[in-house]
Amino acid sequence: MSVGLDAAISLGNRFARELPELAIPWQAEEFPDARLLVLNEPLAAELGLDPDILRSPDGVRILTGNLVPEGATPVAQGYAGHQFGGYSPRLGDGRALLLGEVTDTEGRLRDIHLKGSGPTPFARAGDGLAALGPMLREYIVSEAMHALGIPTTRALAVIATGQTVYRETALPGALLTRVASSHLRVGSFQYAAAMRDPELLRRLVDHAIRRHHPELPGADNPALALFEAVVAAQASLIARWMLVGFVHGVMNTDNMTISGETIDYGPCAFIDAFDPGAVYSSIDVNGRYAYGNQPLIAEWNLARFAEALLPLFDDDPERAVEMAQDALGAFREQYGAALAAGFRAKLGLPEAVDGAVAAEVINDLSALMQQSRVDCTSFFRRLSDAARGRPEQARGVMLDLAAFDAWLARWTALEPDADAMDAVNPVYIPRNHLVEEALTAATADDLGPLERLMSALARPFEERAGLERFAEPAPDSFGPYRTFCGT
Repeated sequence: MSVGLDAAISLGNRFARELPELAIPWQAEEFPDARLLVLNEPLAAELGLDPDILRSPDGVRILTGNLVPEGATPVAQGYAGHQFGGYSPRLGDGRALLLGEVTDTEGRLRDIHLKGSGPTPFARAGDGLAALGPMLREYIVSEAMHALGIPTTRALAVIATGQTVYRETALPGALLTRVASSHLRVGSFQYAAAMRDPELLRRLVDHAIRRHHPELPGADNPALALFEAVVAAQASLIARWMLVGFVHGVMNTDNMTISGETIDYGPCAFIDAFDPGAVYSSIDVNGRYAYGNQPLIAEWNLARFAEALLPLFDDDPERAVEMAQDALGAFREQYGAALAAGFRAKLGLPEAVDGAVAAEVINDLSALMQQSRVDCTSFFRRLSDAARGRPEQARGVMLDLAAFDAWLARWTALEPDADAMDAVNPVYIPRNHLVEEALTAATADDLGPLERLMSALARPFEERAGLERFAEPAPDSFGPYRTFCGT
């Protein structure tokens, strides 16, 4: 490694060093024809990394795991998981590697992680590779989520590997370099618990607390305190998803982070027409992970997390279960409070409005939106116009005008704040037809649509001239939408 690179990029190996039982040292597959397609320069700066160095040939080799900085120990992380409700005891990073940890400009520890870097011992029958489209999808949607203020893993770079990947057809290969506050998952704890080694489980809890909740080591019951913190983080996260119409699509326990960040943007999408039953994943045939089911699935996943931690809650199994149930019981209350507060903000309701009145207004509007299958994102922006005395566009998408007019009269009587509504209701989201348009063009070596979409998504709450098509729902010709996990 050159002196410049060694000085500019320093990766720690805390996870590999502290939890070797959950990590297999491994090297990324060689990609001699790798070519940098997208570099997230603002994120690079946030991490204290020089974009010019990352764009250099050696920088690209670091981003693909083909050049390992001194002191780093790339590992494939082990974890288990409930996938669509069925338990898999050994999943792990089958096509991914944790390169190491970097301290960002604010002193926070962040993981640098690869996706599509070749098969590992966890790969089972998979080829360990990734196609360009799914990696760019993760880049688009994760950066959109970040701009919307939703906790998320982020994409530092997308690199074309120069290889061909075979799925339903031959596709150009790519690799994603991802950043997260950590890649600890509910499945990480399930994996450790299955080893029936209480000391390993305790070390994993201590590692998670040091990483995410440094205020907790002094707690009387650290494992229980960690569980309560994760319950709160997930309640807040899922509420934020629901408020913008995000459908994760594959909420397995190995895809739920301890940090409360959204992870693994495979068969994800944003709803257009308001529909609690919306499903976009091609493999979710029973609708387990439908839009409206996400809160219940999060609670179910957290119950599996509690099961893994039971030996640390209390030596008495019955008492441990009682403690877990009490802690998990807070999820619904916390989620409900976060969702209600979010909807109050979306409707611009002043603080003085009574909670029961606000709840009735919110629930009645949700029923009207579902009945009329209105476009969620544009409708709330139209409502802010209605708050300014211009209700025509909002009325124009409703089927039952009499019912909506009655609702509108009740709502406007509460004196909603239109400017406050515009601050929380986005104009631009990664609409499914625009994402597909960008991915199709990029696969044909045209990054123009991707760059224009990313420019719109970077400032989602600010309406700008010339970007009208990025605010419009999909045309009728777009038809039913399905997404795929990319493996």
